[in-house]
Amino acid sequence: MAALIHHHCHHPATASAAISSPSHRRLKPFTPSQVTSYLSPSKTPLSLSSPNPHFFPYPSFSLSKFSSTPKKLDNTQPLSNHELSRLLKLSIEYADIQLGKAVHASVLKFEQDVRLFNSLITSYFELGKLTYAERVFDSILAPDVVSYTAMISGLAKSNCENEALGFFFEMRDSGIEPNAYSFVALLTVCMRLIDIRLGFQVHALSIKTGHINSTYVANAVMGLYTKCSCLDYVVKLFDEMPERDVASWNTVISCVVKDGMYERAFELFHRMLAVESFRVDYFTLSSLVISCARCFATKEGTAIHAYALKIGYGANLSVKNALIEFYAKCGCVEDVETLFNRMHVRDVYTWTEMIDAYMGFGNVDSALEIFSKMPDRNCVTYNALLAGFCQNGEGFRALRWFCRMVEEGMEISDFTLTSVLHACGLVKDSKSSEQIHAFVLKIKSGTNNHIKAALLDMCTRCGRMEDAERIFHHSPLERSSSIMLTTMICGYARNSEPDKAIPLICQWLHEVHDDVVDEVAIASILGVCADLGFRKLGEQFYCRALKCSLLRDIGVGNAVISMYSKCGDMEEANKVFDKMPAHDIVSWNSLLAGYNVNRQGGKALEVWKKMQRGKIQPDTVTCVLIISAYRHTNSNLIEHCKDFFRSMKPVYNIEPNSDHYACLVGVLGNWGLLEEAEELIENIPFEETASVWRALLDSCGIHKNAIIGTRAAKKILSMEPQDPSTYILKSNLYSASGRWNCSELVREEMKERRFRKFPGRSWVINQDEVHSFFARDKSHPESKDIYSVIDILFMECLRAGYKPDTSFVLHDVEEHQKVNFLLCHSAKLAVSFGLITTRVGKPVRVVKNIHMCGDCHTFLKYVTVVTKREIHVRDASGFHCFADGECSCRDNW
Repeated sequence: MAALIHHHCHHPATASAAISSPSHRRLKPFTPSQVTSYLSPSKTPLSLSSPNPHFFPYPSFSLSKFSSTPKKLDNTQPLSNHELSRLLKLSIEYADIQLGKAVHASVLKFEQDVRLFNSLITSYFELGKLTYAERVFDSILAPDVVSYTAMISGLAKSNCENEALGFFFEMRDSGIEPNAYSFVALLTVCMRLIDIRLGFQVHALSIKTGHINSTYVANAVMGLYTKCSCLDYVVKLFDEMPERDVASWNTVISCVVKDGMYERAFELFHRMLAVESFRVDYFTLSSLVISCARCFATKEGTAIHAYALKIGYGANLSVKNALIEFYAKCGCVEDVETLFNRMHVRDVYTWTEMIDAYMGFGNVDSALEIFSKMPDRNCVTYNALLAGFCQNGEGFRALRWFCRMVEEGMEISDFTLTSVLHACGLVKDSKSSEQIHAFVLKIKSGTNNHIKAALLDMCTRCGRMEDAERIFHHSPLERSSSIMLTTMICGYARNSEPDKAIPLICQWLHEVHDDVVDEVAIASILGVCADLGFRKLGEQFYCRALKCSLLRDIGVGNAVISMYSKCGDMEEANKVFDKMPAHDIVSWNSLLAGYNVNRQGGKALEVWKKMQRGKIQPDTVTCVLIISAYRHTNSNLIEHCKDFFRSMKPVYNIEPNSDHYACLVGVLGNWGLLEEAEELIENIPFEETASVWRALLDSCGIHKNAIIGTRAAKKILSMEPQDPSTYILKSNLYSASGRWNCSELVREEMKERRFRKFPGRSWVINQDEVHSFFARDKSHPESKDIYSVIDILFMECLRAGYKPDTSFVLHDVEEHQKVNFLLCHSAKLAVSFGLITTRVGKPVRVVKNIHMCGDCHTFLKYVTVVTKREIHVRDASGFHCFADGECSCRDNW
């Protein structure tokens, strides 16, 4: 095509010569006050004597040589402006820079036509030649509003936002008033800079000049407010628009979807359909399908799918990509696979969505197969893979693939780093975490708040609390860094340090402003309050969520359910569940888990029946919770449990994994079927994990079956010899058999390998303060009274029939010392303090971070008899409600 132009031109090299001249504009600095003055509609042009800001020096060549009448070929006619414009469009369409230069050369031979020069500017920007575009602009003798608008728009889209602003100010200095397209270009600058203050001023100027009545300008303003998360402004402007087009509707619908207002999105959709002149497009449908996916609106999503097919958008790539996300969350794996296999056109996003879908269904191998078949991969694809591994607890796999990413030279983004830091937290390996930590600091990504928070989270999960505190205290608590505060609170709670977590929670409550409170932070803090059993503080955050209108977020509602459940109030948890506008599978799982932790298996199974009636598809976690519920039923329903387990694959398409087998082993063991549980493990169709043998070992402890228990312990020791928990098990077995030297050697090896055992800890919340106790703890200010109460309780319980079980003391000491050790267990200390401080008639509430020992369990039953008080203890197995010498767990925990 370039040759065609050469046939009509004497000297096509002229354009190249003009373009090759060195030219560099320098932006004139501007202040906020200047911005305001430039945006004033009454701005008058500067006088000729005024210093006119030159942002790029004019080219060194002279235009005079082009002003004379060019010589023409005898047998050729010059191309018309229309033909030249069409050729410029073709140069853009085919990315042909030589054609663009040839047209440029032809244009320079005739009398200057500003419209053609404006088209040249646009074409050079589209071809990625910014310098050429700037020089064309400089060669225009009298640039008009279109010239300036082309420069502003082109520079904004080329990541040169400040230069674009400079041209706008130059246009205002020249006395040229902006048109509607100028405002759109300038608003594009604001969007890319995410500068809401400048956006407000541009909006104000558009109102004063009347350009806000242009649909294009109003749409651009709405786009800016959407980008800056100003939902109220978007909706208000939309309602005030005199005229709307499809883009207007799409902007407001996508905005409310982004803000989680899914019902509002459907209302707007129905309003749009009511206007006969409008017909939805693929963007409308994609936004609505994503809305259905996020609020788990299965019925509405399938209806929109049918509507898309009806109006001819069923094969649209954008719509189909959105449908993959929808069916991944609201359907089953077959729905997603069917949709994917019927797609004739796929892009990188399609393949990445499939990876996300398979990972969400727990099909890690299928996700890897999709990854291997991808024609093109980028860092986003790898990030989806890393996030999926973390989602499925595959920390080691994620670390291996991260190493592969680095070796292949893939781009390492912040998302990549947060995923690999999460993977380290899952692995809980201190050395690996230190290496990744060093890598992050080496590539200078440790200054980002999200990366810092991920580093902090990793350190708390890997037992590096000193490093975590160092990172935290070196990060000033600014308004934008509430994520750091939230992460540190979660870290303290995770490491059973409530006395450090509570002051930070109070600090968060009073210092973090409402405008930076988000759903993730509120849900995280509610989770911490649940873990600590701090109901009053949790309810304060519940109120904060109500105040900030965050309860429409499903995640926050789920966190409130969990908070009430772990504080022992299932009635309130149910009320919150019923008030939620929408539920996802996590909502149902939270309710099931709540009944399980409160040992109300019958009610958990009633929830499952309700899910069946509502045709709610369970996930792998749901199945774990349903199986676990059979441990806490009033009667032996083991056959029903087996029936459900056998139905998982044929009915719900969920392949039982190690977690499901471990739960079933626990249920069998709970009801005394230890031989059957062992036989089940031996017949698992895949290589069993240590978790199933741990479930059997726990059951053997309940039923005092040393023979099967010994076999289970040997299996665990052989399968996970390097796991920290295995070292603890080995040490305890040595101690129980009287081999004290061997036990000490194991503990010394643990210290050398930097493994650590979480110490048993119990706490009571009194007058909004956490009172925490370790075994043989005398650090409490009221320890003298506490130990006096224990002595009195011990004597009274002995009279009532209590006999200390010294087998739970794994220390090489005399028998009378073992009794003293038993009396100083943390649970007994916490209960004694609770009896002192809790009003008569109110139950004593204690939280313990690990399982309560058998002797404490027996002792507390006797305490309820001699004190006539209720005692509620929540340990790692759930709630123990002691009353009148009985426990709600029926001695099975």
